[in-house]
Amino acid sequence: MNETPRLVQVRQRVLKQNDVAARALRDRFHDRGTYVVSLVSSPGSGKTAFLESTLGALRSRYRAAALVGDLATDNDAKRLARSGVPVKQIITGTVCHLEARMVEDAFEEWRDEPLDFLFVENVGNLVCPATFDLGEALRLILFSVTEGEDKPRKYPTIFHTSDVAVITKIDLAAAVEFDAGAAHRDIQAVRPGMEMLSVSSKTGQGMDDWIASLIARREAAFAL
Repeated sequence: MNETPRLVQVRQRVLKQNDVAARALRDRFHDRGTYVVSLVSSPGSGKTAFLESTLGALRSRYRAAALVGDLATDNDAKRLARSGVPVKQIITGTVCHLEARMVEDAFEEWRDEPLDFLFVENVGNLVCPATFDLGEALRLILFSVTEGEDKPRKYPTIFHTSDVAVITKIDLAAAVEFDAGAAHRDIQAVRPGMEMLSVSSKTGQGMDDWIASLIARREAAFAL
């Protein structure tokens, strides 16, 4: 009879410890002028392709790096390394999300490197990452046109804890009969006023708007 309360208490302690670590990380990143962006999505949303395109667009003007979380393999890290920026893989094993301490430990080897941007690609999952703050300044929730329009209604918590919704693979929208209007309505119903972007990493559509928005956010965060 005491099992459920015990599980709740353990979870509360874990989340509290994570929140403390995340606040310290956020202060540390801000003090060093590093704008941290985390990306959450389900598997196959095009998150890695989107990040690869983002890094490629930034690297000539800004110092950027990426941390990549996954249950196993370093495939995504190898792919992102092609962009020419520092990349490090975080293998979580059986843990279905990244935690602030994981980010802190992985970032340690870059502690003396001045970075303008740090991107954190979370494990492909729309449930577990929702309640774990990573010390980021901006959280993106990505979902692709191939996943359907109903992701906001199915996974409202991850949308509530994110700042920007990014609809990916829009070059395939017509082929899969994606209803953009329904997707936008569902996002706004779950998170009124949420900024929304539609992009294609393959064709580049929408990427310039995303990069401009990202740079403006960093400048505002540091009053540049």
